[in-house]
Amino acid sequence: MIGGLTGAFANLTRGPKLPSVGGGRALVTGASSGIGWACAETLVKAGFEVVGTSRRGADAPHPEGVQMVALNMSSADDIAAVVAHGPYDVVVANAGESQSGAFEELPREALERLFQVNVLGQVELLQQLLPGMREAGRGRIVLVGSMLGGLPLSYRSSYVATKAAIRGFGLSLRGEVAQFGIGVTVVEPGAINTGISTRRTTYGDEGSVYAADVHRMLTKLNANEEGGIPASDIAEVVMHEVAAERPLALVARGSSASVAVPFMRRIPTQAMLTIMRRVHGLR
Repeated sequence: MIGGLTGAFANLTRGPKLPSVGGGRALVTGASSGIGWACAETLVKAGFEVVGTSRRGADAPHPEGVQMVALNMSSADDIAAVVAHGPYDVVVANAGESQSGAFEELPREALERLFQVNVLGQVELLQQLLPGMREAGRGRIVLVGSMLGGLPLSYRSSYVATKAAIRGFGLSLRGEVAQFGIGVTVVEPGAINTGISTRRTTYGDEGSVYAADVHRMLTKLNANEEGGIPASDIAEVVMHEVAAERPLALVARGSSASVAVPFMRRIPTQAMLTIMRRVHGLR
């Protein structure tokens, strides 16, 4: 009886066995730097024909062997052009921007842009790519989120919300397309040393009542990222899920994820939020 229950539970925790996708065509959004660059480079080495995207298109820096195309996540024409370069066996949805600021002081236009780049553009792209993957009867989709999507941090509300949305879309999509041989994994990096701190947009006035807190948080956040794991570690996780017969639903890497994530999921929500604040210099 116990053995039967154990076996049934094991079946629940494993994803379905899916067709392999080795040596096909891969798309990596945001391939001109950081995690996208590392993923594109790793896929080339694994024998994939890789298309990478950047707003700058062919003029953007990129790994050797990657064909770069222009993609502005607000442009329906750009999205259609990227789709036309397919079909793809593997899609790594990585493009995104970072944003910080007090909730009260985030401009509407900034919120709209962040959601368009980090969420809505990615969703529209995947919607248009799925028919080709369904027809092929195989594929892997990896959505690059963030540990902040499940472990919210003060003064990162807009970014946290976009990454929580990516997690929600990805985990829901997984259950819809497995029947067509397509695996979906959400990969959530912690602190990664990609230089993103120099490209983060921050909103709020110097004289704001929140300014001192925002400064403390950003100082600690930037230090954590500078001491974070390399982007190649995330590329390794992505490649593992691409190659897996039973890709995982959700994988976190960095910021002691193997210990921190299970612990934070088991404690009361307010305790988790308090720890996140203190780890980032807030009281």
